[in-house]
Amino acid sequence: MNERDHVLNAVVLAVGMSPLIVPRFDVSASWTFAKVGIPVVLGALVPDLDATFGSHRKTLHNLATLGVFVAFPFFFGNLQFVWIGVLTHYVLDLLGNVRGMALFYPWPREFDVPIGVTVSSRWATVVTLVVTGFELAIFELLVHTPLGWQSPWVAQLFPV
Repeated sequence: MNERDHVLNAVVLAVGMSPLIVPRFDVSASWTFAKVGIPVVLGALVPDLDATFGSHRKTLHNLATLGVFVAFPFFFGNLQFVWIGVLTHYVLDLLGNVRGMALFYPWPREFDVPIGVTVSSRWATVVTLVVTGFELAIFELLVHTPLGWQSPWVAQLFPV
């Protein structure tokens, strides 16, 4: 996907995730939107930094990079939502494109899925919104499972 679709995905995710985290409409809901939205958008842009250095779709489009962003809040207590943006960037690049990603970089093999659209396709934004809908559904399942917010790992990954 292109940068515009990655940002669209992140903004729609933030709008959809915020009321799931704080299900009321007051000042705290606005604060939650900012607390979730800004890091998710920034995280969605991080992987494409490898277009300016390294090798695009390899250097920062891999599971090691995602692991760093998932682990970061456990060690430093901040950047809790950036990993969501990084992960959704990967999902869009795998499902919304015809080129693969080097998930185990520096091992050069690129992985992809047999479906996808080109970045310039008129369907690219539609695919982005469909993928975003599935991501929101998964997030809602995480929130409304019996473990829900009481689970320590969920609370650490999605602190309110």
